[in-house]
Amino acid sequence: MIVQALAFYLFAIVAIAAAVMVISARNPVHSVLFLILTFFNGAGLFVLMGAEFLAMILVVVYVGAVAVLFLFVVMMLDINFAELREGTLRYLPFGALIGIILLAELVLVFGAWTAAPEAATFAGDPGRMPAAPTNTEALGRQLYTDYIYLFQAAGLVLLVAMIGSIVLTLRQREGVRRQRIGDQVSRRRDEVVAIRKVESGEGI
Repeated sequence: MIVQALAFYLFAIVAIAAAVMVISARNPVHSVLFLILTFFNGAGLFVLMGAEFLAMILVVVYVGAVAVLFLFVVMMLDINFAELREGTLRYLPFGALIGIILLAELVLVFGAWTAAPEAATFAGDPGRMPAAPTNTEALGRQLYTDYIYLFQAAGLVLLVAMIGSIVLTLRQREGVRRQRIGDQVSRRRDEVVAIRKVESGEGI
């Protein structure tokens, strides 16, 4: 228990410090790197809670895809971050109001939380607890049964976003030879094949 508590405090402190550096670092590249560090420590907290599947998804999806995408976008685009931060103080009261509302909602949610009536019975007799499936199996059952349509809709949204990003970044430049399948298929034999009669001992 002591080692687990020390690991929890270590992951929590580093995650909070990295999250603060995400919003306080002046260099946007450093902000993205601190964001990756925050995700890694969040994954460590998930492992301590026994949610190893969520920890793996956090590392694979957010660190491996989203954070790296942010890093490439920040490094490739010429964004004037000083100009974007000029209106921070002007919108600070509005942002603080939204934060207070969200905090109040979280307090109400956790304040109204109650345990199931049968939880006390199982706690008194651990042998009566039903055999629970693994985290991955439970999430898979919920995702592919109750939320299958929402899962497919999310996949379509991501597909549309991927196609849109490809279309927006496609550039037509002169002097670049591109493959045209229609032109290749519609060619005639006499346009691409030349038959020459070469005498013995002579070159073409």
